[in-house]
Amino acid sequence: MKPQHVKKPHDDKSDTTQTASPEQIMSDDLRERIAKRAYELYLDRGCSPGCDVEDWVDAEREILALPRVQA
Repeated sequence: MKPQHVKKPHDDKSDTTQTASPEQIMSDDLRERIAKRAYELYLDRGCSPGCDVEDWVDAEREILALPRVQA
């Protein structure tokens, strides 16, 4: 007789193969700098709504392109 395999229910807490989201990878300092720059871009556009994602992406691109300072 062959052994039967019982499939266990999925438990997210025990899953070690999950990939981290960008929000989890990004440090608080980096997130704050990007948010500040995105807000500056919003102000530069005259505070018109509807481009928050584009502002964030542009700010993120600018901040991540800056040379890193070694401490």
